[in-house]
Amino acid sequence: MRIWVSRPEPGASRTARRLAELGHSALVAPVLRIAPSDGPPPTGRFDGLILTSANAAAPLAAAGLPEAPVFAVGTRTAERAERAGLRSVHCADGDAVSLARLVAAHVRPGGTLLHAAGEDRKAEPAASLTAAGYRITTWTAYAALAEATLPEPVVQGLMGRDDAPLAAALHFSRRSAEIAVHLSGKAGLSGAFRALAHYCLSPDVALGLVELGVAAHFVAARPSEEALLAGLAASD
Repeated sequence: MRIWVSRPEPGASRTARRLAELGHSALVAPVLRIAPSDGPPPTGRFDGLILTSANAAAPLAAAGLPEAPVFAVGTRTAERAERAGLRSVHCADGDAVSLARLVAAHVRPGGTLLHAAGEDRKAEPAASLTAAGYRITTWTAYAALAEATLPEPVVQGLMGRDDAPLAAALHFSRRSAEIAVHLSGKAGLSGAFRALAHYCLSPDVALGLVELGVAAHFVAARPSEEALLAGLAASD
């Protein structure tokens, strides 16, 4: 299949390589681009550093904070944290619940935590940790900026003008899925977009599509790239 990968770089190119290994053709055309935050990093000491996105790893490493254990939401985020030079990285199972549990296993309630996150973020795990007695500072380490128009290669693919028309799309976040829907509609290609097989990283991502009238073809059992790509084989 020819599959649209709409997630931002650098993850998009990595996903494209994995798709090639599986015998698929990837159309890398992100609808979001990652930009550094203008906000200065926080000061002071923290008992733990929380990463819910791999995109926050490099800014956190560059912040020059006193060393503290890092709690990453999943494997890819943990790998990026280690490559960025962060130490004592602990890895959760890919979701906010397991991340909060991991923090609680290493830091006592009342401890101070820094959540390095994107401008667009969810309430968890900060809400649960705050309720459990932790003191959390949230730092906007980066922003994910939406593209203004549908990338031209996607336009051509949805219109069937390429030798290999698009057959599917991978959705890694609710926001990127919703932007893909919006930009396809803006280009007058809503019908062609809905006709794709839509593979979603999680139920929350799928819900973002469904609420906008697009059916989810597959929802990963766990929020990981491997579980998402396993859906391609399951759908053959």
